[in-house]
Amino acid sequence: MFKKLYCLALVISISLPLFSQKNVEPTETEKTNASKLKALYPDDHVALQNYSDVITFDLDKREQKVTVEQFTEQDYINMDSRADIQMYSFYDGESTIGVFDINYKNGKPTSFYLKDEAYKSSDLFHNDARVKYTHVDFPLKGYRYLTELRKHYKDIKYFTKLYFNSEYPTVKRTISIEIPEWLDVELKEMNFEGYSIKKNVTTDSKSKAKTFTFTMENVPAMFDESNAPGPTYIYPHILILAKSYTYNDAVQPIFNSTQDLYNWYKSLVDELENDNSAFKDKVTELTSSAKSDEEKIKNIYYWVQDNIRYIAFEDGIAGFKPDEASNVYNKKYGDCKGMANLTKQMLVEAGFDARLTWIGTKHIAYDYSTPNLSVDNHMICTLFKDGQAIFLDGTEKFNAYGEYADRIQGKQVMIEDGDKFILKNVPTHDAQFNKENINYTLKLSEESISGKVDKTYRGESRSSLLYYFNTLKNDKKDEFLEYYLNKGNSNIKVSGINTTDLLDRDANIDISYDINIKNAVSSFDDLIYVDLDIDKELSGYELEKRKTDYMFSSKKDLESNLRLEIPIGYKVSHLPENISVKSKNYDMSVAFSKEGNAIVYKKRFKIKNAQIETADFEEWNGFIKKLNTLYNEQIILTKE
Repeated sequence: MFKKLYCLALVISISLPLFSQKNVEPTETEKTNASKLKALYPDDHVALQNYSDVITFDLDKREQKVTVEQFTEQDYINMDSRADIQMYSFYDGESTIGVFDINYKNGKPTSFYLKDEAYKSSDLFHNDARVKYTHVDFPLKGYRYLTELRKHYKDIKYFTKLYFNSEYPTVKRTISIEIPEWLDVELKEMNFEGYSIKKNVTTDSKSKAKTFTFTMENVPAMFDESNAPGPTYIYPHILILAKSYTYNDAVQPIFNSTQDLYNWYKSLVDELENDNSAFKDKVTELTSSAKSDEEKIKNIYYWVQDNIRYIAFEDGIAGFKPDEASNVYNKKYGDCKGMANLTKQMLVEAGFDARLTWIGTKHIAYDYSTPNLSVDNHMICTLFKDGQAIFLDGTEKFNAYGEYADRIQGKQVMIEDGDKFILKNVPTHDAQFNKENINYTLKLSEESISGKVDKTYRGESRSSLLYYFNTLKNDKKDEFLEYYLNKGNSNIKVSGINTTDLLDRDANIDISYDINIKNAVSSFDDLIYVDLDIDKELSGYELEKRKTDYMFSSKKDLESNLRLEIPIGYKVSHLPENISVKSKNYDMSVAFSKEGNAIVYKKRFKIKNAQIETADFEEWNGFIKKLNTLYNEQIILTKE
């Protein structure tokens, strides 16, 4: 009897959701609409028919902070036969989520279980971010869900921007921002050019509050592409610049100017209780035998690079406030702020003028003319010496003194200067600074190619090699170097490796070795076929379906020269055609020639700005196709 009742209850529990969904099955109109949207957005499974944000502000009089309420509504529709997605919303110590409802199209609540847990990221050791989320399934084409979300920000400083694009394509996107008379907020329109975004402003006659409503139609989803520029460069968005508020007839600044932003950052720094006694002896050890000030600085800077492990840390105010230098020194790890503070304090202890410095990496489009917490995401140290500003980034392992990673080159920095601040820009290096030279001297040996190779690495091509090499255990280093040089190809045998000091980040890296390449030569009758290219650089860089610029990690400048001795009694009967292309972002060429008794194969690949723009794609892809064809061609030698 119990078994029958259990089975009946199970049938009822399964049937109830199915029965409740009968009245929310897609109509023919919704199915047709889904098909039309699929034709517009073939790569997406789900779209938003409507997506609206309503933003209002209030004043927390006890905390003397302006708060933000964000009310979001979304109307999802499935464009495929079925789809499964994850709906989610993030919050942290400065925000809360009051409502997160997922309803059927008739407004009745669904039974999806909403989870609430700490957000884990491989990029962060610890943060205070949490996420509410659930998995949602769309059983039929044209099926819809309606969501409501209410999010509260405890301080307007942390409410920085609103994007029009989202994870899904959107038929109609609306952003409505109501600004009360007592609040001074600038809504800075970013990347609006080229988009049809309507703006309407109304004023409430009683409260005198102004409501700004922005509407955009047929908004594509954000692009899911690697090596893309930061979203602040690509997508239209509204930057929320909270300047000040008025309370009891007194104007209270928030971030009315860059000075206000600096004042807030400085207030966090002033709370630090830096005690240099923990590393006083270490500074003496690092500087006592140094023969110059530069050597002292390098010893300290390189010690931080080598001995302090970088771990990103974002937790409430700790996401903006540096850790005490002694804590970082004793723990032997820290985030960029903690490492910058330790670098500064060790240099100060050694008698140098070092300052904390805020900077936004190339991922961020803004500079300090925009007083907003989203303007920067990184901290370094600035050393003033002999009238020059030298920037020190302890998180960049094996960067040499006076060299700067591409991700910060050209970016504006804000340097502490007592109650004031200094704005400067990080110097830039051209592509040649990172030059990589490869010279092959080869000859045919029965069914293989053998000879000598000499390589030189400079700038970031050098520092990246040093970083990977020195993160390995000692018993793996020789193995790694051989693998690095033969690119994991079992047909390439590397031996007799000689290198310059792979611990010296101030000098270029020179590597020489012997090489033997199997399965690169084929002989038939009086003909010899040779696969000459060993490295095939850029062969996988066709950008056919890409929608955004391609960003390299650094500028590139490769010069490869290969000389192959022609066997006695043979002549060259076929060489691939030379190819080349030039633009503002790159110069590339591949050329073959015969010089005396040798074939000379030269490659020049220069990526000048670490970027391939979408406007370059047609030309770029045309060259890469020719390059791949060339890589697959064989040199033919004929017996005389």
